[in-house]
Amino acid sequence: MYPKKFNLKLKKKILPFKKTIFVDPDKSISIRSFLFGSICQNLSIANNVLESSDVFSTIKCLKKLGVKIKKIGVRKYLIYGRGLGSLKIKKNNKLNFGNSGTLARLLIGILSTTPNITVNIGGDHSLNNRNMLSLIKLMKKFGANFLPLNKNKFPLKLISSNMPVRINYNAGVSAQLKSAVMLAGLNSFGTTTIKEIQKSRDHTENMLINNSQSIKIKKKGGKKIINIFGKKYLNSFDISIPCDPSSAAFFTALTLMNQNSSLIIKNVGLNPTRTGFYQVLKKHGAKIFFKKVKKSNNEVYGDIHIKTCKLKPINASKKYYVNSTDEYPILFVLASLIKGVSTFQGIGDLANKESNRIIEMQKILKQIGIKSKLDKNKIMIYGQGLIDASNKVINVPNLGDHRICMSAFILGLLTGAKTKIKNFETVFTSSPSFLKIIKSLGAKFEIQK
Repeated sequence: MYPKKFNLKLKKKILPFKKTIFVDPDKSISIRSFLFGSICQNLSIANNVLESSDVFSTIKCLKKLGVKIKKIGVRKYLIYGRGLGSLKIKKNNKLNFGNSGTLARLLIGILSTTPNITVNIGGDHSLNNRNMLSLIKLMKKFGANFLPLNKNKFPLKLISSNMPVRINYNAGVSAQLKSAVMLAGLNSFGTTTIKEIQKSRDHTENMLINNSQSIKIKKKGGKKIINIFGKKYLNSFDISIPCDPSSAAFFTALTLMNQNSSLIIKNVGLNPTRTGFYQVLKKHGAKIFFKKVKKSNNEVYGDIHIKTCKLKPINASKKYYVNSTDEYPILFVLASLIKGVSTFQGIGDLANKESNRIIEMQKILKQIGIKSKLDKNKIMIYGQGLIDASNKVINVPNLGDHRICMSAFILGLLTGAKTKIKNFETVFTSSPSFLKIIKSLGAKFEIQK
């Protein structure tokens, strides 16, 4: 067991490895399993649940809202559904979302149209610094209110609508906002219509699609249109959650750049809306192969095989962003270690994550002499190839951002830079097994309280 709060220190490069691993279960699907199970009828079962702080925050919030949740085996949970509109909490009680933007947006979607909810909402320091204006505007259309007025960040008070009405919504790059609208629409009067202007993650649609009484999806003019029929019941489910492709990305990056290495990552979710990281790298010469591909619970999964190879500079258009949002920090690391100029477009939303991931990654790369140039919605990274930075130091302050911590760690392992990362425990919000897995690959590091 690691301390509740700790820093991490790394001194040496990693040696070549040839391994087969499992990474942690998918966070997005784990959180959705508990949220959706709580508003279904009867008993739902979630297998292979990610047991991380973000998921535990989800469970704690739902228990405060009167949902019975029981663990019955290894990563297996029973969720006793209360049905739509049945969540309850004492007036002016508090829900703490921790570090999870997914939990915050999706649960607010559910609660905004659940009658008689007046609750204080917030999270940790990182989440409380994130702008929620877009979410607030959408939920107000359903009839919910937020106090204080004109405040766009947590903590806030949510007052739900007792007579929620359907809305029309043109969905952009944010799957969380799209999901929040879908969940709010489930308990609203009438049919909420969502037109997907830009394709985004579809885990919510996949989990709801078997409820034909509540959801219908069609294509028109190449765009997906989602109709949510309000005030219908939701069927319970029994789901097995695949491993997280975002967690797998960091081990993939390490393998690609580490000399004479190969890796197999088993049972990874390969939903096409989540594989932009792998697709853009394959386009630029990466030896990445998907094998034993299957489908279960409307989700695609399989094994990822990776081998060391020489990559070309990355040119990622904005179309890749929506399918690989969480992986951009580690893509920046790869770009810095590929000789030549890599360009990433359509990245503006990275500034409103757990930290400003653009600026923070620029600071990290600069510490080992990697230049970058930010121009509005685009960044150019001037890669130097796989450099030896053993005479340099990478310092990462307490940002509360798991992706930044993991990316800096991989950069240190590949370059040998003396890397010091504060509050590394934040990685456990998405990947509690990260250090155990990286240690099995041969990484040596020191934990400091």
